[in-house]
Amino acid sequence: MVHYNATHLDSSFSALSDATRRGVILQLAQADASITDLAQQFRMTLTGMKKHIGVLEQAGFVATEKVGRVRKCRLGARRLEQEAAWIAQYRQLWERRFDALDDVVEQLKQREKANDRET
Repeated sequence: MVHYNATHLDSSFSALSDATRRGVILQLAQADASITDLAQQFRMTLTGMKKHIGVLEQAGFVATEKVGRVRKCRLGARRLEQEAAWIAQYRQLWERRFDALDDVVEQLKQREKANDRET
């Protein structure tokens, strides 16, 4: 069983819980951008975007670098492997339950067909 860092998962899912932050990650997956560019794209204040970038930086999803007077953003070194592994264990649980439900439904269908033939 994989052991997860609860603090790490908390900061990751907290960062991903906001639509703007997910949008920033998607945008940065296509190209690096300045905080000003991101603020304009998402139609928010520079201060608001700086707060979102700070949350993403703390979670490791975004890295920033000051180039002259501009703060450039790019995707951070962290990928979503740990989060994906955490979700995958629950996916397996639900898949087993759905498989068991499929078996019950199939048994009921066969029983119903058998009852129809008898009548």
